[in-house]
Parts: sequence; structure tokens; C-alpha cells
Amino acid sequence: MRNRTKLSLRVPQPKARPGDTPDFTGMRILDAGVTPRPEIDARPHDMMDLAFGLVRVLDKTGKAVGPWDPKLDADTLRRGLKTMLLTRAFDDRMFRAQRQGKTSFYMKSTGEEAVAVAAAHALDRDDMCFPSYRQQGLLIARDYPLVDMMNQIYSNERDPIKGRQLPIMYSSKAFGFFTISGNLGTQFPQAVGWAMASAYKGDDRIAASWVGDGTTAEGDFHYACTFAAVYRAPVILNVVNNQWAISSFAGIAGGDESTFASKGIGYGLPALRVDGNDFLAVYAATQWAVERARANLGATLIEHFTYRAEGHSTSDDPSRYRPADEGKAWPLGDPVERLKQHLIALGEWDGKRHDAANAEAVEQVAAANKEAMSHGTLGENKLHSASTMFEDVYKDMPEHLRRQRQQMGV
Repeated sequence: MRNRTKLSLRVPQPKARPGDTPDFTGMRILDAGVTPRPEIDARPHDMMDLAFGLVRVLDKTGKAVGPWDPKLDADTLRRGLKTMLLTRAFDDRMFRAQRQGKTSFYMKSTGEEAVAVAAAHALDRDDMCFPSYRQQGLLIARDYPLVDMMNQIYSNERDPIKGRQLPIMYSSKAFGFFTISGNLGTQFPQAVGWAMASAYKGDDRIAASWVGDGTTAEGDFHYACTFAAVYRAPVILNVVNNQWAISSFAGIAGGDESTFASKGIGYGLPALRVDGNDFLAVYAATQWAVERARANLGATLIEHFTYRAEGHSTSDDPSRYRPADEGKAWPLGDPVERLKQHLIALGEWDGKRHDAANAEAVEQVAAANKEAMSHGTLGENKLHSASTMFEDVYKDMPEHLRRQRQQMGV
């Protein structure tokens, strides 16, 4: 008989489950301001440490420190804060609408608002975004009408996508917002392909895409990184590490073995790991990647280290797989509160103005919701005409579809 050790299989497990005390004691979090900022033409090999560090700008007192401070003016900071407040108010109202049976499905971005809103401010208005379903802040930051977002959620007669998508799967070419896909991995290679086409045509627009940590374990992620690196595509590849997929924690996708940013190293991509709850850090990292892409220096992979404060969607019950108060224990805090404190520290904000801005956001959302509901909600049969199924398929409608539409009497 052979005297060999019996093999065993390791199945990663989170540190805390329902009923346990949240435990982030082993988490390595660098102080704000200590991470160096390389030049945009730095070789990926020379900046590998940044894939294991953490770009942070706001310290515990709300002060912006270090080389990554983008030195934004007060108006930009206030606009960013108000957009995050509006995004959160929108989420809260649509969540209640789903619970009231007015729509079938919704996904909140609570605690992750800075990931989308700060990036939207760093990107140009006509850059193309390939988002996941938790970047509604991109549209809101670009002043896309809230009513149109709600019409799509309610799948009513004014739904801009004409009932062809699930609620929250927004799409707007005019606002540089590529159709959301429930299979998130597809967004990465599509963004890389769009960016390659932009460069091939000699355009000056770049692309940006967002996926979750779980998607990095799928083939689409790796195809995208290969093409982005080989062809130096002008694209920003964002991985939102919010610690949890729908019910499995980030360790299942490799988060316990290394950082998600480090996955870019093997492809020769510059990789940044960023405090996703720090508006200024997200802005600065995105700005760095934007400048690199526009200088024809290629793609950047950014990991946004954040936390999903709410359930994965209205179909998910997070209390079944994690401690109920884990979000409150997240050591990097809340992005809205942190930017608020930064503005107060600058003398450009105060509690009274914050309460007024929040009330204004709630009122704006309520007004938009009232208008959207007047065009119908789930089950009210206020829908687009059946004739719209024949539209937007061919540039010139073929004869057989014309006949079919006529036969339907529409």
C-alpha cells in the first residue's frame, strides 16, 4: 500500500454568515494618500504594486490628501454629491414600486453610487458606456430623464425600449449608454470591440465598461482583456468588487487568492485597485485611465473595492447568506456621507444644505414617478402597440413583414 496523504478539496467560505458578527479585521486597507500616482505612460510592469494596493484620497477627517487628489472645484463636488443623492432617492422609490407590485424587478446601487457617478464626471459626455445593472448613476449623471427610466421599469406605453427588455435594462445611444445585458460578461468584449472600432476609424471617443467580481471568472472577461491588451484598445475595464454576487461571496471568483485588479497583470494591462466608496479616488483613477486611452496608450483595468449594501435584486434575500448588519460595518464607509463630510470640511456644505438637497432629490423623483405612472404600470395593459414589434429590426422593412403587419390590422 502507498503511504500518501488523502486529498481534500477546499471550498472557499466567507468569514461571517447570518447570526455571526461581521468581521473585516483581516482586511488590508492602506491609508489615504500613500499610494503613488504613476505617469500615464508608465509601463504596466513598473506599476504592478498598484494592483495590490488601494488608491484613496479622502482621509478619516474628510480631507483630500496625496498624489491622486484630482483637486476638483466645489461646484463639481456638489454636483457629484447631488447626483448620488438623486440616484439613491431614485433607487428607494423604485424599490418601493416593486414591492407594491407596480413592476416585476429592480436592482439598487446603494453604497456603490460613487463607482458610476464619479466615473461619469471623469468621462466625456459622448464616450460610450457598457454598464452592468448597477450603474444607473451614469444615466442620472448625464441628465437622462428620470421619467424615461421609470417608463422602462414599468414597461408602459412610453417605455423607450418598447417592452423588449427586463426592467432596469436601460439603453440609450444618444446618452452613450449601451444596452444592459443580464449576462454581464458580454459587456466587456463588446466595449473592447467598440473601442477598437473607434480607434480604427480615427475617432476620439473611448469606451468604458463595468462588471462584477464574479464575472472575472467567466470567459468573456479573459477574451476582453486579451484583445484590449494586444490591440491597445482605448477602453476602461471596471471590475466592481462589492464582495457578493447574488448569493456567493467574492472568494468563489478568486477574491481570496489575489485582488481582482491583479488579474490584469498577466495580460500586460495597467491595473489599479481603488477605494470604490471614495468619490475623489474613483474620479482620479478614471481620469488617469481616460488620459491614457486618449493618448493611444491602451486600456486600463480598475478594481473598485466597495460593498453591496442591499440585496442583489428584489429577488434576493441577503439575510440568508450574510450578517444583516454587515453593510454598516464596512470599513470604507458610505460614499455619500464621505463626500458630504469632505465638502463640509472645505466650508462648501453644511447639514442644512444637505437636508435640502436630499429633499429636493426625493421631490424630483416623486414628480417623475407620478408622470411615469400616468402612462401605466405592471398589469394595467397600457402597452406599446403590437405594431412596434416590426420596428427597429430592419433599416427598410421587407415586404413579408409589411404583409404580416397588415394581417394583424396594426
